[in-house]
Amino acid sequence: MSIDEALEAVEQILLLRQLSPIERFVFQQSWLGRNYHDMAQECSYGTTYIKEIGSQLWQDLSKAVGERVSKKNLHLVLGQYKRHLAEHAHRKAFTSVDQTLSDPVNAGDSTYHPLGTDANGNVNNGISGVNNGVAKRTGFNHLSFHHKISNLTPLEFPSGCVPLDSPLYIERPPVEELVFAEIQQPGSALRIRAPKNMGKSSLLVRILANASVQGCKTVFIDFQEADGDVVKSLDRLLRWFCINVSRQLDLEPSLADHWDESMGSKVSCKIYFESYLLSQIHVPIVLALNEVNRIFEHPSIAHDFLSMLRLWYEQARQNSSWRKLRFVMLQSTEFYTPLNLKPFSFDVGLSLTLPPFLIEQMQSLALRYGLTWAEGEMGQQRLLPLQKLTGGYPYLVNLAFYHLYRETLSLERLLETAPQPNGIYGQFLRNQLTVIQNSLSLTSALHQVIHVSSGVRLDPAIAYELEGMGLIQLEGALSRISCELYRLYFRNHLSDSLAAIGASLPQGEVHS
Repeated sequence: MSIDEALEAVEQILLLRQLSPIERFVFQQSWLGRNYHDMAQECSYGTTYIKEIGSQLWQDLSKAVGERVSKKNLHLVLGQYKRHLAEHAHRKAFTSVDQTLSDPVNAGDSTYHPLGTDANGNVNNGISGVNNGVAKRTGFNHLSFHHKISNLTPLEFPSGCVPLDSPLYIERPPVEELVFAEIQQPGSALRIRAPKNMGKSSLLVRILANASVQGCKTVFIDFQEADGDVVKSLDRLLRWFCINVSRQLDLEPSLADHWDESMGSKVSCKIYFESYLLSQIHVPIVLALNEVNRIFEHPSIAHDFLSMLRLWYEQARQNSSWRKLRFVMLQSTEFYTPLNLKPFSFDVGLSLTLPPFLIEQMQSLALRYGLTWAEGEMGQQRLLPLQKLTGGYPYLVNLAFYHLYRETLSLERLLETAPQPNGIYGQFLRNQLTVIQNSLSLTSALHQVIHVSSGVRLDPAIAYELEGMGLIQLEGALSRISCELYRLYFRNHLSDSLAAIGASLPQGEVHS
């Protein structure tokens, strides 16, 4: 759900009134995750007044929706509201019996009834006591946040980016606050490094959405889209880069007027940006670069490209035109960065690594999947074994909650079968195993880490690769396995490989 869609729902269906300018401002900024203090700094009102406006707005929405609305759950409640509307429109095509099942409370009954029947013995969804005016306008009643999402809308298998309007995005403070603030700084650079499936793309779409609302132009360059021949040639790569940026800024590419072969590709690219793109655009430009590691296969080209970006970043300290440009660079750490490239990497600006979920964040996500057994302190206790198993890694956690939501197996059965080849993580673990077994040094190193809980001192290059894959965590010079799932699975599958290799492989220094 976009901001415009959310505002339309609030004004035209829920509140039946237009928001005042200050209410609109608070709503929009809250949608983007801004805090009241930051809002106050951007307008002429004090923080206390902004809080009062927000508090009253959330109260009004809570009455309209029939459940508590706050800054924190705004996306969730309105996202589910949109799905309710779509579901109701779909169900209207079915029989009156189906309509009764989806809309059991038509007569203004404001009493809560247990899941299954209402006061008259009719089947219901377990929720009433909602705002009847909204029910009459929309033709359905709002479901409580803590009831199973399966009653609302089917969830897709966890894969790829979490959409902006999805209730399944979990913030990891202070990450979002840091990146939103950094990208508003002129000439800034933001680097986000993490293994695949840690949430880089999901965070990026929120960075770009935030930047758009703040009046920035946004450009997204994905190096996975470049042809193989393009990344082998610096000139072709930079031309591809310039054309891509131009089109996303709604400008006609004009390479012929700015490219000078005698000056070289890097200088020509700089001239193109400085004399053409930056002169045509009069607002900040957020330039997001995804999977830059694609060009690491060609170290000389990667060196030239990254050093060029670094120079542009430094130009912003002297040239106001370059201050319009703000970089966001995403890098998957599974791809090894050659040692001879690291000194020339784009190591400027704010660098972030995405952390695993805390137990509180896992609990919040479980409830968003409708797993009501995860509520309260007892719910957290039930989640602790799953946190130990997965290490809080977002993809592993989401996959577990998806299967629990689908009721394909119980939590106890999931924990028991998770490290097995036919468990829910089987394909994912086999992919990791294939990569490890292609390298004798990685196989040996991981085998050591698995069998020594106190930590192992590994060769730095090997430790860097294993950490990049998300398999180990570094604590000083010591390497420890990231989660119990990896320990159990690789303990069973690496032993056979090492039995044939024997003691011929180099051994790391074990810390005891």
